[in-house]
Amino acid sequence: MRLKIPTFALVVLIGPSSSGKSTFAKKHFLTSEIVSSDYCRFLISDNENDQTVSKAAFELMHFIIDKRLSLRKFTVVDATNVLESSRYELIELARKHHAITVAIVFNLAEEICYYRNKMRSDRHIDEKIIHYQYNQMQYSLLNLKKEGFNYLYFMNSINDIMMAQLTKTALFCDKSFETGPFDIIGDVHGCYDELLMLLAKLGYKVAPDFEVSHPQKRKVIFLGDLVDRGPKIVLVLKLVMKMVNSNIAYCVQGNHDNKLYRYLEGRNVQIKNGLEDSVAELEQETENFQTEVKQFLKHLESHLIFDNFRLVACHAGIKEEYIGRASRKIRNFTLYGKTTNETDEFGLPKRYLWAKDYKGKPLIIYGHTPNLAPYCINNTINIDTACVFGNKLTAYRYPEGEYIDVDALDTYSVPVRPIK
Repeated sequence: MRLKIPTFALVVLIGPSSSGKSTFAKKHFLTSEIVSSDYCRFLISDNENDQTVSKAAFELMHFIIDKRLSLRKFTVVDATNVLESSRYELIELARKHHAITVAIVFNLAEEICYYRNKMRSDRHIDEKIIHYQYNQMQYSLLNLKKEGFNYLYFMNSINDIMMAQLTKTALFCDKSFETGPFDIIGDVHGCYDELLMLLAKLGYKVAPDFEVSHPQKRKVIFLGDLVDRGPKIVLVLKLVMKMVNSNIAYCVQGNHDNKLYRYLEGRNVQIKNGLEDSVAELEQETENFQTEVKQFLKHLESHLIFDNFRLVACHAGIKEEYIGRASRKIRNFTLYGKTTNETDEFGLPKRYLWAKDYKGKPLIIYGHTPNLAPYCINNTINIDTACVFGNKLTAYRYPEGEYIDVDALDTYSVPVRPIK
């Protein structure tokens, strides 16, 4: 059995006493990564079997887990965890720190009792307790996904445990091995001709079949909002999709991309604010192409990390504590930024300038809020320069720190509020 687990995750081992959880943990994880309820009992009372201190031991266990996750440390919980109530606090801790959750279920009580008795182990095994815990666990296994676990693995036999191969994998947002050089391009919004002009100015060669190359092997990072409002949305999608699939480009998801994906999924969304333009163009394309677009938009990440955590690309912004983590709350922030819960004179949500609070080391490049020129504050740069509204399409060259832009060929859409 192969188990793939993200490098930042809360792994919860679930199973009755003596089911092999501790042995499995010691084999596959570092000692520092394992938080054990037995060891917490030992720390408190010098006796890991002292059930009278269980409440204090679990409080200590949760405290340690909380601190490790706050520091983005991979953490494994070694306790029975057979009851939903015991897992609830663990799920909440993972959500608090935007950690991926993994359940490894040891589903083999009958085999445990059989082999323990056959081998006449010196360790005392109370079969009634094991079967009681096993029955409690079975009652709630079907609900593990609903509880909030992102990954589920089941050990249904001793052989599964013995043959398990575990691999730690980076989160999909972690491209820190990619060091550049990069050309980071702001919100395109269907401005295909301007995108071709900008790519040419940056030294890229674009073939009629959308094959793209660069003599210095540079790569492009798109900041989302590929669609809506502009005149050639499908052509932008075809070019960017081909570039991403050819590994010459990366792309994060923008709020307009997300809305188009939800529309293609059949969800109830309002067809306005430029979505009507995307829908009209896509209706002229084949069903297969529409499916390709849906899958492409679905798998775009909320943010991407490059150059050993020195560079972060996102659409609307990101807090320092969100970088390298994954949750719905983080994705919503990267799609829309932060608002003040008030509306302006145009009836739109007032945007809060999250970047003025940013104190992190990674350089953050983002878009979403259109400006007449790149806006820099606190090691963040907004390069959405309102091409679709008739201004410019801008790229930021990394690590050179240069801006390259082209003028919009037309005003394709009129903004609801003035651009600063």
